[in-house]
Amino acid sequence: MRNQQNYQAVQQIRSKRIGTNMSKQLRQKYTHRSIRIVTGDTVKVVRGEYKGIEGKVTKIIIDKSSVAIEGIKKEKLKGGKFDVLIHSSNVIITSLNTDDKWRIRILENKDKPESKPKPESKPKPESKPKPESKPEPEPAAKRSA
Repeated sequence: MRNQQNYQAVQQIRSKRIGTNMSKQLRQKYTHRSIRIVTGDTVKVVRGEYKGIEGKVTKIIIDKSSVAIEGIKKEKLKGGKFDVLIHSSNVIITSLNTDDKWRIRILENKDKPESKPKPESKPKPESKPKPESKPEPEPAAKRSA
């Protein structure tokens, strides 16, 4: 996928692309390799200046594909603190926010219950054997003039 398609995409599509890998324990439990980050997930930074720090996701910025993590802040020169944004590809989800029933159902691969089972179709009668094809006529001999 080209960068142009990522950066010019509609917000709804960009939102779906903010996914990240899950830890090995979560992968074994849910049989998914990655999932979209949600506010309240606990993540661990695996690359960059803040490598090794673990905390909850407090804010998600869709435009920059990054997240703000609890406990990672910088000080301004005039005083005060602000959140440091970390790209979603540089974190791993260590525990999930399970408040959303829809998200849990997707993780556990539970499909909607079927309302009615489909009736079995009658077996088709065997097709009649095709009659032998007629031999093709030989092409007419070329006339020499």
